[in-house]
Order: sequence, then structure tokens, then C-alpha cells
Amino acid sequence: MVSYENYDPSFPDQPVVDLYLKVWANLPAFKSKPAFIWPNNNDSTGSSLTYGQLNDSVQSISSRLLLPLQRGDTVLILCPPGLELVEVLFGCQRSGLLSIPISPPDPSFAHDNFHHLIRVISQTKPKAAIALPDYIASVRRYASSTSSNKRLAEMLQNLKWLSTDYIKHKIEDHSRSITGSYNGCKPEEAYLIQYTSGATGIPKPVIVTAGSAAHNVRTARRAYDLHPNSVIVSWLPQYHDCGLMFLLLTIVAGATCVLASPISFVSRPRLWLELISEFKATCTPVPSFTLSLVVKRGGVDKGTSPINLSSMRNLIIINEPIYRSSVEEFVEVFKGFGLNASSISPSYGLAENCTFVSTAWKNDNTTGFPNLPSHNKLLPIARLVTEDEDMSILLVNEDTKEPVEDGIEGEIWVLSPSNCSGYLGHPCLTREIFQARLSNKVSKCYVRTGDRGVVYGQDRFLFVTGRCSDVIKLPNNQEVHPHYIETAAYNSCPKFLRGGCLAAFEISRTTALVAELMQRSEGINVGVLRSICEGIKKAVMTEQKVELGLVVLVKSGSVPKTTSGKIQRWAAKDNLIRGKLKAVMAMQLDDDNTSSFGVMSNVRAAGHPPLLSLL
Repeated sequence: MVSYENYDPSFPDQPVVDLYLKVWANLPAFKSKPAFIWPNNNDSTGSSLTYGQLNDSVQSISSRLLLPLQRGDTVLILCPPGLELVEVLFGCQRSGLLSIPISPPDPSFAHDNFHHLIRVISQTKPKAAIALPDYIASVRRYASSTSSNKRLAEMLQNLKWLSTDYIKHKIEDHSRSITGSYNGCKPEEAYLIQYTSGATGIPKPVIVTAGSAAHNVRTARRAYDLHPNSVIVSWLPQYHDCGLMFLLLTIVAGATCVLASPISFVSRPRLWLELISEFKATCTPVPSFTLSLVVKRGGVDKGTSPINLSSMRNLIIINEPIYRSSVEEFVEVFKGFGLNASSISPSYGLAENCTFVSTAWKNDNTTGFPNLPSHNKLLPIARLVTEDEDMSILLVNEDTKEPVEDGIEGEIWVLSPSNCSGYLGHPCLTREIFQARLSNKVSKCYVRTGDRGVVYGQDRFLFVTGRCSDVIKLPNNQEVHPHYIETAAYNSCPKFLRGGCLAAFEISRTTALVAELMQRSEGINVGVLRSICEGIKKAVMTEQKVELGLVVLVKSGSVPKTTSGKIQRWAAKDNLIRGKLKAVMAMQLDDDNTSSFGVMSNVRAAGHPPLLSLL
């Protein structure tokens, strides 16, 4: 690997991320250096883009896009994960276009998979959509079909469709990429509409300016100490949040990023370990559920290629809250494969702050994991004593809007140049979330994260404890975060239940739990199902002192999740109310503390009303 001893981390400090690409591409040491690599299937061969190739492609795409479109137009990006998506994202920024990347739904639009697409088109009103040629052909067949959804068909027909083949077709002169003035998105201009994950409600469109995105990834680069010798492995969705941020972070750091699709990882978790080993990766971001999934299904001893994690410097864990036990289990399993426990980097972010907010990791082998403290089984995600000068994190009482003392739980508020501009088309919600001010004080505007946290210790470690909207209020006026109930329930019967696929919530003054069965467990007899329900009820009472009023066992795949693996408790509750759960058994706790059971193939089978009527 090329050595970059003369690289100065503070140079070049550019106002937008795309300008870093132009700088690196014109440096001899970087022109032929791989920026992004897309391996083929199970081996390390595949396609790649050097900094020089990527810059040339982005300039060509930019010039091509401005033939049918004008600067400032809104463009929907419907490309699958891969290098073309990377090129299109940077091409739109250099064109001065406002891009909305989303995961392309199957063009057959079956099984009601088009609702988010309708939402996006309605809210953002794009002038054009960019997709692969075959995808566009399928969309046009659907739009002209008599059996199509009429509203969606009309929306699709009104869009100007641009194929990746068209926009990547080079035009004769793009020399202005080197000598001309930069005409891409300016720092104060919106360059991206990033949809929230949908963990606490319907996904909302967040307006991201080019300047706030650049600040965010510069902050993350410093926090993780990334540089041109860094090698990143990421299988996260490239459309929003952490997956998208690491595309930008790669360019800002002058690093190399090895990409894979989420589907590839989920179908074969060992792929993640193989990519780290093959490319000697130093950094990788993963949701917290990854650790237990890889321990169970990683197949370390089954593959032909050896696993070596000794190069890892930042194993970034996202998706709060982060349980210490799952990290300890992962470290214990993989320390024999070279994993250094000090690489564990518990981190925090959200779409309303571009993505990155903080990390508890520190470039110091003596204060990292396993020496990080714990609070109520959780790991911290920040050290507020080492907070950046331009970043302020406060814990605030949700009702009084006054700061709370250390040791008291409160809502996390963030003040940073990375703060986004607001929600597109939601002025009232924008004022509430993005323009929050402390009570009775003249202060700058904070972003309300909707997450609860608590601060402990001399280093003022911040622990994310849960989401404000998910908190369950018990009859004794105490409160509990649902993830504790879900964890206790899963641990009562891990042989039959799917980890990370349980949802607890409050409904009709009752605490309810929906739990997915393993696919192989759906045909077990009624007696075993009853034992599972009773074991869940007992474990939750023993560990959390919470009385469950309703336990519903459902088929595999029934509990809704976001693209990054977060449980959508609000959607699970809605499905329960509307009778849309694929339930196998329901246990209701009667007033006299006796249990009654119902067995069903789905919630409305045999004319049954929704399960809510059991309460």
C-alpha cells in the first residue's frame, strides 16, 4: 500500500464533500488509488473506482444531467446498491441537483410495496428519476398496464426517466472539471433529501445542506481518526444515514471503501468477516444486531477463506441502545481471530443531524472497551467531557425544557453545524424538532433527537437508554423502556424465538408483547406454544417487574423493521390494532391473573376480531 506520511489531516478543508474528490483526483498519489471497491460474490475480485476514474465519471454525469435538467431540480435516485449509485450521488451534487436516493421497490409493485415511493414522489415532487435501463423498462410496462395502481401509474408517467446508460455516456469536453469554477451544490444549498428510518413513525423527509453534510463527515473523520491509509468495509444501505455517510466519509478521508449489499450480508453473514480479512479493513460500521447474528450464523469454521480481524481499528456499533453483553460475547468469540477489544466503537447518530453525533471510542488503548463503564446493561455512546467545541449535547426534561443534572434521564438535544434544515413540507414539526430552545433562556436552536439518555462519571459518559415515544408507563407510575422487556422475553426462550424480532408497547393501559417464532418453530404443538408464552410472562416479571397483559406469538417476518434493522414498535402496535398480524397464539392475562389462550393461523381467522378485543 502507498504510504502517505506527508498527509495533513487538516488539509484540504473543503466546504462541500465533492470538492475533496476533485482535490484527491488531481494528486498523483491518489489518482490511481481505489476509492470504492465492489467485490463479486464470495471473492475479492470485482469492479472498482479509483479517485481519478470516479472524478471523471462524476464530471461526465454532471454535464450529462444538465442537458435535460436545470440546476436546482429535484431528482429521484432508484439505483440498487453498487458503484453506479455512488457515481450518481456525487454526479447529482456536482450538477447542483437536489437528490432523493431511496431503495428501488420491485418494479412489479406487488404486495403493496409502493407506498413509500408514492409518499416520496408526493412530498418531494421530483422532475426526473434515475434508474437502470431494465428497471425503467419494467416501470413503463407497469405504468401502461390496465391492472396497475392508477395513482402510482400516473406519477410514474409524469416523471422524466433517465437511465444510467444515458447519464454515464461521455460528452466531448469536460475539461472544466480541472480549470473551471465549481458550479455544484454550495454549502448553504440543499443537496439531499434523506428520509428518516421510520423507527418511531412514518419516515420523514429531512433536508440536508451540502455544508452540514461536509461538516458532519469531517467531524466523524476526526472522531475515528480516519486517513488515506484507512480501509472501510460497509454493507449498510447506501441511501441514507450511516451507509450514505460512509460514502462521503471515504472521500473526505481519502480512504478506500469496500462495499456490499445488505441482502448479501443477511443471506451470508460470513461475507462481512471475509471482506474485513481479505482487504485488511481498519474500519467498519454495523448495527448492533450484527454482533449476535454473526456469532450465531457467521459460520467461522465453515468457509474456505481464513478469518483475520487483526487489522480492525474501529468496529463502529450503531443502533442504540447497545447492550454490553452482546459486545462481550462477540469479542470473546473473535479475539482468537485477531480482534482487538479496543477497536469497539459504540456510536450515536440520527438523520436530523446528517448522521454522526458522537462516539465513546477514544484513540487510546487504555480507556477503550472493555474498560468502558456500563449503565443498566448498556454501553456509553459519547464522552461529553471531550466534546467538540462546535458540538453541544444536552439532556433536557421533555416537559419543562430545562437541562437535567447528571444521573437523571432526559431527552438528548444536539446543537451542531451538522444540524439539518428541517423536514420538507412540515413547518410546524420543523419548528418543534429543529428549533428547540431551553426554557427561560436565550439560546441557540437545538435539534430534539427524540432519544432519552443519562450521563454518569467523571468523563461524563452518555448512555442512550431508549426512545421517548416508546417509553411504557406502568400502573405504578414507573416507566420502562421496551427493549428491556423484549430482551428478557427473548432470553426466556432463545431456542424458539427470533432475536431482535420482538416488540413491546403500551396498549389500552396494558403492556403487550409481540414475538416472532423461528421459522422452524411455527409448526410446534399448542402445549409448547403455551409454555413459551408462560415463560415469557414469568421472565419479564422476574427481571423487569412488569406484568404483561398480552403476549402474541407471530410467524417469522411479522414484526416490522426499518432498513437498518430497528424495530418499528409503532407499526407492530398498529398491525395489532388493525388485525394484520400473522399470529400463531395469543395469551391474555385476565383480571384474576389467570391466563387464557387463543390459537390462530392469522389474526382474523375464523371470523375472529382483532386481538385488541381480547383486552
